[in-house]
Amino acid sequence: MVSSPLHANKHVLKPLYQLLVNNFLAVVIVPVTAIGVLRKAAQLGPDELLTQLHGLRQVHVFLAVFLPSALVTLCLMRRPRSVYLVDYACCRPKPNCRVSMGSFTENARIMPYLDDGSFRFLTRMLERSGLGDQTYLHPSLHNIPPRCSLGDSRDEAEQVIFAAIDDLLAKTGISPGAIDIIVTNCTAFNPTPSFTDTIINKYRLRSDIRDAHISGMGCSAGVISMEVARNLLQAAPHGSHALVVSTETTSLINYTGKNRAMLLPAVLFRMGAAAVLLSTSKSASRFRLTHVVRTLTAAQDRAYRCAYQEEDEEGQTGINLSKDLVAIAGDTLKANIVAIGSLVLPPSEKLLFALSFVARKVLKRKMKVYVPDFRTAFEHFCIHSGGRAVIDAVQTSLCLSDEDVEPSRMTLHRFGNTSSSSLWYELAYIEAKRRTRKGDRVWMVGFGSGFKCNSAVWECIRAPNNGPIGAPWADSIHHYPV
Repeated sequence: MVSSPLHANKHVLKPLYQLLVNNFLAVVIVPVTAIGVLRKAAQLGPDELLTQLHGLRQVHVFLAVFLPSALVTLCLMRRPRSVYLVDYACCRPKPNCRVSMGSFTENARIMPYLDDGSFRFLTRMLERSGLGDQTYLHPSLHNIPPRCSLGDSRDEAEQVIFAAIDDLLAKTGISPGAIDIIVTNCTAFNPTPSFTDTIINKYRLRSDIRDAHISGMGCSAGVISMEVARNLLQAAPHGSHALVVSTETTSLINYTGKNRAMLLPAVLFRMGAAAVLLSTSKSASRFRLTHVVRTLTAAQDRAYRCAYQEEDEEGQTGINLSKDLVAIAGDTLKANIVAIGSLVLPPSEKLLFALSFVARKVLKRKMKVYVPDFRTAFEHFCIHSGGRAVIDAVQTSLCLSDEDVEPSRMTLHRFGNTSSSSLWYELAYIEAKRRTRKGDRVWMVGFGSGFKCNSAVWECIRAPNNGPIGAPWADSIHHYPV
């Protein structure tokens, strides 16, 4: 197909427009100012310039130098301390936890609590889910009927959490005694003692460690944990370390009823966990956390109940996913986009958006509001792999290419929806494909109950090494994309 001249001109003119607007200060203001100064100097002549310079009082010179320096110093002192990502690790569960589509379907066929209609619904949703044959479920869910005990849930949590932390400690070489802060999150399973206590006991962490556990926040809790850890680090001594662990326990959220809206989590959710080490020291760190933006719509009843844990008519507990979930996620994403766009988008995209908004609202023109091109702000996108419909909606809303959402789709296929840890599996995919470079920016977008849309922006400050690919993609990255 041959491009039209108009289409070709558009591809030529837009880069020129971006160059001019994004570099307005250097392209327009600085040259005009320099020309004005030179013209004034030429009019006065060398003798007159020297006379005026000698006529300046010392106090004027002092103020001209001291005041700007003092203001810059004050701004730097008041600026929050930067937080960096030292490294991260994602758990790849044991082979005996692997569940194929076929085995999942066969087990569902003979579950005593599923009638024919519920089984057909479950099968249809599984076929459309985007999951592959190598996802993981705890062995307790392979039984017929599944076991859902406190012991099994604790075993699942310890398996994935300890595996991720062990890998992280091996990668970074940090001693457990050097960890000053620990933040964990899990929505459904919150045992006593808490996850932070379990980790402190396992690794014999210090008695003065600061710890926090976040529950009930859904799949976006990983970003919330990052913000909590960042805030604690900024109040701690320079060089402190924070361990953040994100997971979800599938054995406790397994639903054994017939309500179809409550059967969906069983189709999508799978085992997984991620451990992340943050620090206020730049040395040996790989990414810098530049922004965290959180959007919450729980004040709206429709949004509040779109992912709601409750009992069905027969008293069986599960998570009810509303039919409005995708639409609510889209509305919450738009609000989050507005907030983060003002922080990250270049002036050229902000100007186009402002002009289209004015034309539509003020001039009453019948036109769509311009959707900013977020690819001008980010090189990589980690969109929560909550399901194929969610990824499709985000891709359409942001006008992203298939390559942009490839990490999300492939993570969903390989590992399923691992809840709050899925964003780290996606970053691991990008790095396993050797796509990150120094200076690249990564946008993590997570969705969660409430309803929430939370974003984190990372800047790569150190190019990754080209050593062997680590877990979780080491044995499968050559098969992807599918």
